[in-house]
Amino acid sequence: MTAISSSSSTLDSLQNAMAETIIERVHETQDWITPIPDLLFFRRDEATEPCACMVDPSIVLVVQGSKKMLVGENDYLYDLSNFLVNSLNLPAKSQVVDADHNRPCVGLVIKLDLRMLSELISQGGLPPAREVDRSKSIGLGTMTPAILSPIKRLLDLLDEPGAIPVLAPLIQREIHYRLLQSDQAHLLRQIASVDSHSYRIAKAIEWLKSNFGKPLRVEDLAAQVQMSNPTFYHHFRQLTNMSPLQYQKWLRLNEANRLMLNEHLDASSAGFEVGYESASQFSREYSRLFGSPPKRHIENLRKQAS
Repeated sequence: MTAISSSSSTLDSLQNAMAETIIERVHETQDWITPIPDLLFFRRDEATEPCACMVDPSIVLVVQGSKKMLVGENDYLYDLSNFLVNSLNLPAKSQVVDADHNRPCVGLVIKLDLRMLSELISQGGLPPAREVDRSKSIGLGTMTPAILSPIKRLLDLLDEPGAIPVLAPLIQREIHYRLLQSDQAHLLRQIASVDSHSYRIAKAIEWLKSNFGKPLRVEDLAAQVQMSNPTFYHHFRQLTNMSPLQYQKWLRLNEANRLMLNEHLDASSAGFEVGYESASQFSREYSRLFGSPPKRHIENLRKQAS
């Protein structure tokens, strides 16, 4: 057996076992927060249209089926041969491409620990960084047994819950180390380096997520992360495919959507809660993002869920 066919056989075996683990625990279309910190499972029983989402700094992989992430004008298809790496909190659209009730699309999300990445980089012993396009914060990595094996061992801890507090942090550290040896290591180095533009944009995004309801002066936020206004604006748009004001608007509208859907606020109350002073402006911008006015959109979402 050649090395390539052996690697492929190992990947198939790992992915099949992981798919079984997820299907055993997730019995219908949903996202499931596991008892292991920063590990989430997902299952989709049919293909879907693109749906707005916020992608955390994370890796996302499917072990059965395929999905697509749409960011700006770019789309990233990931399946059994590759995984998605995202280094910023990124507004995007997620689409399930290959799934049905007999063979659902299943996979997992592992949130990245940027502090752990920085520690591993500082210790050295990693392959040298290569010159890359620094205008992207998302990419597709090649699936390998070296990456998948520790993830499989992390999933195995679900059968040994008492060991999770002790062993999960060790395995998660190994996963981060393997990612820093992957073909997407440059994205992770970029966001973990405190003197990089990506790191500063990430800090600005943290502020926006915590303060999206407040008035935004872009020049103040640029100064806060020690960047000139033109440089800040340029790199923010490069990395997120949005301007800072568009990013803030996306956060506001999605939080308003959550408040109406889960907290049962009416449209005007939700708009006011997230920082809008004009109900008509809120309704207009909500319709532009979600395709229909707030009340009708929420009613449709509830019908689909029933």
